[in-house]
Amino acid sequence: MTDFFSFFNIDTVLLQFGEQKVSVLEALATLFGLTCVFLAVRAKVLNFWIGYAYNILLFALFFQKGLYSSMLVQPVSFIINAFGHYRWTHPRKDEANRRHELKITLLTAQQRILMVVMLGTLTVVWGFIITQLSTWMPWLFGNAQLPYLDAFVMITILTAQLLSAQKKLDTWGAWTMVNITNITLYLMRGLVFMPFVSASYLLMAIFGFKIWHGKYIKETTGNE
Repeated sequence: MTDFFSFFNIDTVLLQFGEQKVSVLEALATLFGLTCVFLAVRAKVLNFWIGYAYNILLFALFFQKGLYSSMLVQPVSFIINAFGHYRWTHPRKDEANRRHELKITLLTAQQRILMVVMLGTLTVVWGFIITQLSTWMPWLFGNAQLPYLDAFVMITILTAQLLSAQKKLDTWGAWTMVNITNITLYLMRGLVFMPFVSASYLLMAIFGFKIWHGKYIKETTGNE
């Protein structure tokens, strides 16, 4: 049992490149993350099952790295993942395509403006809360690292996931912002594999938009 839990410790090293160490936990998170996004790009429901495990791995990784905002988002992300799982597989009649799955749709211009305003507001509020965690609960949290950047990533991830749960084509724009920011954040915190993962996600987001856009055109024209 002790050996099992050691996998969740960032001190359990799998690979080392010079002074940079790659933990088993980070490597596992990388594998599950890439698999999850690849399946999402293909609009496969299986991505949700992989996503549950990915959330658990990221929670353990971010807690030990002091990225508390990214850590705290994981339980919420888990719930959104479950919501999306249900929405994709149980659409209303007017939302279903010919395969009885949720259709891909777009946000309205008004919805996009509201989303941007909420994103900025929540980033400031959540960033402040994160800076206070070490004061409110010093026995549990140390000083937060890059709190406002971390908060922006967290809020944008939740936004992207909510859009994905509703199968909105706009989700890939949100994921593009997440991945560009994450590359910066992970490099600044000394993670080795995760920046490459985010770079891979960025490429997948581009392909994801292309694939989903093609499906969107087919579904709206009835040529699926």
